[in-house]
Amino acid sequence: MRVLLTGAAGFIGYHSAQSLLADGHEVIGVDNLNDYYDVGLKKARLNRLEAKKGFRSFELDIAKEGALEAALGSTKITHILNLAAQAGVRYSLENPRAYVASNVMGHLNILEYARHSDSLDHIAYASSSSVYGEREGGPFSESDIVRRPASLYAATKLGGEMLAESYAQLYKIPQTGLRFFTVYGPWGRPDMAYFIFTKKILAGEPITLFAPDIMSRDFTYVDDIVSIIPKLLANPPSGENIHNIYNLGNSRPNRLMDLVEAVETACGVKAQTFIKEQQKGDVTSTYADIHTASRDFGFKPKMNLQEGISNFVGWYRAFYGI
Repeated sequence: MRVLLTGAAGFIGYHSAQSLLADGHEVIGVDNLNDYYDVGLKKARLNRLEAKKGFRSFELDIAKEGALEAALGSTKITHILNLAAQAGVRYSLENPRAYVASNVMGHLNILEYARHSDSLDHIAYASSSSVYGEREGGPFSESDIVRRPASLYAATKLGGEMLAESYAQLYKIPQTGLRFFTVYGPWGRPDMAYFIFTKKILAGEPITLFAPDIMSRDFTYVDDIVSIIPKLLANPPSGENIHNIYNLGNSRPNRLMDLVEAVETACGVKAQTFIKEQQKGDVTSTYADIHTASRDFGFKPKMNLQEGISNFVGWYRAFYGI
C-alpha cells in the first residue's frame, strides 16, 4: 500500500505511521504543524518517522483547496488514512472556526482529492466517541442514533461522517470511519487529562478535577488501536454498503479517579486536587461496544489503565529529562 496519512505528526498519526511502516507499507505524511499544542513535540514525532525507510512528508494544510494536489502531483495513492483534525472538546468553545476548517473543510478536500483519483482503493478517517453525546448506560453501539452532539467538536466529527456517507453513495468511494474512544499512551497529546496530571503531579502542582464523582471514560491504549490499522486499510468495505463505521475503544470504562490513582502510582506522588463542576461540552461517560471491530478485524484491546499509564509516565520522564 502507498498510504497518504494526514495528521502524521499527531499522536495517533505518529503511531499509525509506525505500524504501517513496520508492515512494509509506504507512508506519505502530511501535517500543518499548527500550534494548538507544543510544535516541538510534533516535530520530534516527525523526525523519528523521517528516519525510517518508506516515509516522507509534506507540511501543508488540507483545509486549503488544492494543497494536496499541488504537493502530491502525479503520485499514485492507493489508501488514505485521514487523521488530521482540530482536536479537543473544550477548545472548540474558544475557537469554533478552527474546527470547521480542519474537521469539515479539510475532510471535504480529502474526499474531493479521492473522487478524482484513479488509483485509490480505500479511505479510513478519524471520527470520535464524542458523536454519541450525553447518554446513560452503555455500551454505545455504531447502530445507535446520533443526533445530539454535546460540543461543536462532536458536531464537526458527525458532519465528517455525513460527508463520507454522501461521497460513498455518490462516487462509490469505499470508506471506513473510526470512532476513537479516549486514546492515550506514550507520545500523547499535552491537552489530555493524563498528560496534564502527570506534568503537574511531577512538578508538585495541584490538579483540577471536573465532576470526578460522575465522570468516566473508556480509556484506550494507542498500541491497541493502531495494531489493526494496516489490516483495516487493506480490507475496504464492498458490496452495497461501502461506508462502514467502527468503535475503537477499550470497552472497559474507568472512573476519572481511577485515572488519577494510576498517574499517582506511576509518578510515586500523591496529587493535590481542586474539584470543580462539569465543564460545558464534556459528556459524563463513554463506553464502546466493539463487537463489530472484533468480528471484522480481530480487535481485542489488551492494555489495562494502570500499565498503560505507567508506560506513558516512563516515556514522559525520558522525553522531558525528569
